[in-house]
Amino acid sequence: MTPAQRAFDALGLTPFAFQTEVWKAVAQGRSGLLNAGTGTGKTYAIWGGLLNRLAQGADPLGASPQILWITPMRALAADTTRALQRFADSALPGLRVALRTGDTPTAERTRQDRKPPHALVTTPESLSLLLSKPQGLEMLAGVTAVVADEWHELLGNKRGVQLQLCLAALSRSPSPLLVWGLSATLGNLSQAAEALCHSVTKAGTDTGPYLVTAQTPKPLQIMTLLPAQAGRFPWAGHLGLTMRDQVVEAIEASASTLVFTNTRSQAELWYQALLEARPAWAGLLALHHGSLDKEARVWVETAIAQGALKAVVATSSLDLGVDFSPVDQVLQIGSPKGIARLLQRAGRSGHQPGKTSRLRLVPTHALEILESYAVQEALIQGRIESRLPPQAPMDVLVQHLATRVLGCPMDSTTLFEEVRLTYSYRQLSRPAFDWAIDFLARGGASLTAYPDFHRLQLDAAGRWQLSDSRMARRHRLSIGTIVSDASMRLAWASGGSLGQIEESFIGRLKPGDTFLFAGRALELVRVKDLTAYVRVATKKAGAVPRWNGGNMPLSTELSATVRDILTATRVDLLRHSAQAPSAAAPEIGALWPLLRTQAERSWLPAAGDFLIERYDARDGAHGFLYPFAGRTVHLGLATLLGFRLGQRSAISLSYAVNDYGLALLVPKDQAAALSLEALRDALFRPAECLAEDLLAALQTGGLAQRRFREIARVAGLVFAGLPGAEKTSRQFAASSNLFYEVFQKYDPENALYRQSWQEVQREECNIEELSAALDRCQSAQWRWVALSRPSPFSFPLMVERLREQLSSEKLADRVARMLQEAQSES
Repeated sequence: MTPAQRAFDALGLTPFAFQTEVWKAVAQGRSGLLNAGTGTGKTYAIWGGLLNRLAQGADPLGASPQILWITPMRALAADTTRALQRFADSALPGLRVALRTGDTPTAERTRQDRKPPHALVTTPESLSLLLSKPQGLEMLAGVTAVVADEWHELLGNKRGVQLQLCLAALSRSPSPLLVWGLSATLGNLSQAAEALCHSVTKAGTDTGPYLVTAQTPKPLQIMTLLPAQAGRFPWAGHLGLTMRDQVVEAIEASASTLVFTNTRSQAELWYQALLEARPAWAGLLALHHGSLDKEARVWVETAIAQGALKAVVATSSLDLGVDFSPVDQVLQIGSPKGIARLLQRAGRSGHQPGKTSRLRLVPTHALEILESYAVQEALIQGRIESRLPPQAPMDVLVQHLATRVLGCPMDSTTLFEEVRLTYSYRQLSRPAFDWAIDFLARGGASLTAYPDFHRLQLDAAGRWQLSDSRMARRHRLSIGTIVSDASMRLAWASGGSLGQIEESFIGRLKPGDTFLFAGRALELVRVKDLTAYVRVATKKAGAVPRWNGGNMPLSTELSATVRDILTATRVDLLRHSAQAPSAAAPEIGALWPLLRTQAERSWLPAAGDFLIERYDARDGAHGFLYPFAGRTVHLGLATLLGFRLGQRSAISLSYAVNDYGLALLVPKDQAAALSLEALRDALFRPAECLAEDLLAALQTGGLAQRRFREIARVAGLVFAGLPGAEKTSRQFAASSNLFYEVFQKYDPENALYRQSWQEVQREECNIEELSAALDRCQSAQWRWVALSRPSPFSFPLMVERLREQLSSEKLADRVARMLQEAQSES
């Protein structure tokens, strides 16, 4: 009997076909990707196969780690370690699984260095840090298999590129290396497998990625919690607290619930609202997000896994892989904005093979009712988002090259060949690689005169190494900066830590001000040495940190589904204008009054329409454009239109965007800038002008300069400071801005400088989707409507603009007054 079968017998389980298929592929020495639904047993598939293979070796319980298990989150790492050890205790008694992340105490790391475990659970950053140390390289010398858990979470970002580079380094080992990924939700599985396994394929240790897709569908039940009076449901907003009573009822009817929100501020406010509604839930209701202190997060994770909590209000900190078997339903506050995110969160309930995952969507405003219906339709149609690997980010390359030569001096040719083993750098040219080496060795073309930027030097054998111990220390402290945020420590004035909080948020407060954090009302006492000291506030209300998380864009797939639904609904609206047809989905029935109002005041656009609304108000001329392409694309389009309209004549223009459209505002005396002729001229430009115009617009808008700050941090160009003496975000921004201006003026071909605007085009404005949206707008039938009062579609855009304005009046009061005016005479 194999170790995997022995463990399955001990757990009382029967292997699924996809699990045995993975075991066979691993036994054949194949690398690959397993795509299976959350809670179907994909961890046991990979782990069981690797333990079977390990048992066939001459020394299955050798001294050094033979398996690395990479997780994207620390919370997931702890839970994964426990699950792997539990399985191994039955499969291969004596096998030790250990955890090594940024939270691992120094004493535990020292024990691991002296007596390495057989399997090590870690993160991309901690693996990179191990590669920077000679003793770490010795520890990893016997690794024969690497598993990338939740690979879809790493695939599309720089941390995934960092892992690719680490895998390329490990693949140069004399021992054949197996690489496997686990993914629950991806639309581009073949590309994902290739990106993960590229290094072992090109190194000649594998015949190519083996893709396994589980044919064990997991039951999924999704419904929308609709407002009691849909006609009075808010047209705009993001908190959704008007749905509190329905949420309370849903929680009461379930044994254990995860309440997901899209932002940490929303989680804080919903936690408070639920406690106010049910004070008896004190001790049974918990809060979980990434800024809380580690001990608080671990307590919540343990309590809900043991079934000791009625509900947990959480953000994406509990999205991934953590096994909470007692949870029998998930509530999603606000639109999930994507099909993959919906599936990931739904899988937190019924997290066992064969059990039903139950998810309830809770819209926060009227148009999110439409998104709730769209996400269910997209799921039926199989529209799952793809995640594309970044191509050759130079900041990650610069950091990794310093990491590699710090752990083991290497010559340029060997380094270049190794880097080219990765999918993201497979087309990297030798001149581009040489630029990265030169930048590390002498600061490139513009920083040669400054010794602080001479980080590499050649040894007698012609190998690159770090220039001195100071540079080595600084670099190791910078390895985790790919995921760093401008945050500061939050602590009690009497002693004890609470977690991390945005420095920019604390910077707006003065001692005595009150804010909400970790479900408590806190009063700021003082700020010292990048620590904000607080005490319990006597006032129970206060500001809430936003954590920069409120701009999650609607995915391309979901945007397309929304357009399709509006097309179908327009047909029904023409036939049944008074009320929704009896066969209509409940969401459409609830949304019918709003859609009818939109059609009466303006136009309900079909897929072949491009709606433009014009509204003249006291504050100026408003133009509302509706491409229905998602917030990110609309941000790029607004920036582009502002630039092109400004070329026609000098204007003072402001804009706001949401997932459905964009709003442009000019003073009344400049209203001609928003004429139909001006907008047509701005939109109907040759496709080849797009990148050039967008670049010019972004340079003036400063987005590229803000992007450069994180690029400079990752590349080690700007040092965040030693522990206890970190730079403030203002100091950091000033330093990075100086470099940006120097490169812009004296070294415009600098790869890091060029990367900043490339990232803005690709990630902040999504130039490919922006181009597609422009094509749709140009070929569509234009519907121009002059509004006498705001339409339901335009109203949320007006609210978005209000958020950016300073006023002594509360936003909620201003929105309520606007809504009353907009709904009058309905």
